[in-house]
Amino acid sequence: MTKAYFVGNIKITNPEAYSEYQKHVPKTISDFGGCYLVRGGMTTQIEGDSLGDRNVVLEFPSRAQAEAWYQSDAYQSIIHHRKDNSTGTLLLVDGYSLS
Repeated sequence: MTKAYFVGNIKITNPEAYSEYQKHVPKTISDFGGCYLVRGGMTTQIEGDSLGDRNVVLEFPSRAQAEAWYQSDAYQSIIHHRKDNSTGTLLLVDGYSLS
């Protein structure tokens, strides 16, 4: 089974309201077997145009679990805190399989 990764490039437009999302999202991720590999941190733009000033990489055991997390009632009930208070991109990428 290949792991799957959500990659987010986010620009927070309302930090106070966005903090509600930050407070609740970790449990929704861990409930589906996911974990943070990157959550914020210093970023150096090497090439291209910046898509946001906050970068996040989530790892899930499989694409099915990643999709189940994103579609879950728990995540969907808080996603508006992110969408209403930030802009950016979110990608779901399959991991590399050595076989």
